[in-house]
Amino acid sequence: MLTIGVVELSSYAPIAVLMVMAILFALGNMVATRIIGPGREGPVKGISYESGMNPLTSSRKRFNVRFYILAMTFLVFDVEIIFLYPWASTFAQLGAKTDEGLLFLGRVLFFLLTTVIAYVYAYRKGVFRFD
Repeated sequence: MLTIGVVELSSYAPIAVLMVMAILFALGNMVATRIIGPGREGPVKGISYESGMNPLTSSRKRFNVRFYILAMTFLVFDVEIIFLYPWASTFAQLGAKTDEGLLFLGRVLFFLLTTVIAYVYAYRKGVFRFD
């Protein structure tokens, strides 16, 4: 077995297999699309499809920036939840009333406080109002 320092290279084999599978899946989908998919171009195929109806207006319509800010706010809270899962599983393993537990709790409370401050800021700026 090859070793670099303390880590064995064979421990990276599952990651390499997953990466190869992902690349082969992506390439396979692109090749299958070229082989199976339609190849004809034309004016009818070039227009946008809106539930079987002819388009009434241009698809280059302007949207209010609040929609994008609301979407970004949703993503922030979504990522925050993703970060809280590993923290919660680690925090449950710590001993009761230890210095390490207080440190972990302080870090997550700071993380939550900064997110709440950002939410309050967005609320006061009127991000969540759609007039």
